[in-house]
Amino acid sequence: MSDPLDRVVQWYPGHMVKAMRGLGERLTLVDLAIEVVDARVARSGANPDLARILAGKPRMLLLSRADLANPAITQEWIERIRGRGIQVVAFNARSRRDCSLVRDEIVRFAESVRGTARATIVGIPNSGKSTALNALLGRAAAKVQNRAGVTRSLQWFRLAPNVELMDTPGILVPKIPDADAQWHLALCGGVPVERYDPEEIVERFTAWAARIGLDEVPTLAEFARKGGFARKGGEYDLHNAARSYISRFNDGAFGRISLERPPAESA
Repeated sequence: MSDPLDRVVQWYPGHMVKAMRGLGERLTLVDLAIEVVDARVARSGANPDLARILAGKPRMLLLSRADLANPAITQEWIERIRGRGIQVVAFNARSRRDCSLVRDEIVRFAESVRGTARATIVGIPNSGKSTALNALLGRAAAKVQNRAGVTRSLQWFRLAPNVELMDTPGILVPKIPDADAQWHLALCGGVPVERYDPEEIVERFTAWAARIGLDEVPTLAEFARKGGFARKGGEYDLHNAARSYISRFNDGAFGRISLERPPAESA
């Protein structure tokens, strides 16, 4: 029998198809590619199709939401990615130090380009891309919401006198490859909540957390009881509790948790 997640956690609307085509057509204008990946899902949160069309361009990888991820696992990812010859920075958009570091690196690269250097900033939906862009620009230039699919068109912004940044819509893969990747992305906001059953996602997460010994992670029933999600008759409103649970996870309420770590070198 097929996994129920395989039937529901998929999302590839028409604007993504258009954006992917448009990005490919505009790559001749771009000198540098900056990919934003949620540090908590550094494997599932990277779109291999983006990596493919960006091949040959100098690349920088921003591991966003580093303040929500397990720092030791983030460091493992940094070492693995650097080993592949890709510049990578663990990035917290609320950190002035991180913003200055990334901005300086981009400007430093631009010095090697004659005239105005153009960079594109890409990522899957709700990867923290627009938040990172606004942090780098120092102003609310790109619309930010805690849901997938807000940015829908290509936009240009000036980062420095000699640097322009092209923002792009979040682009997911046409088919999320496996059940683990599906619940990982759903939990971290990579697909809209109406595309999955939040109770199913929370149950997957809590089962995984129990298996690896994350004792501070509550079950959905515990969360519902403590959060006051009781209905008449003593039952709990688990659906709304699960939606709140996912929101609290993304606020860091259960600690700094990374859902994925680098696979063994032989994998």
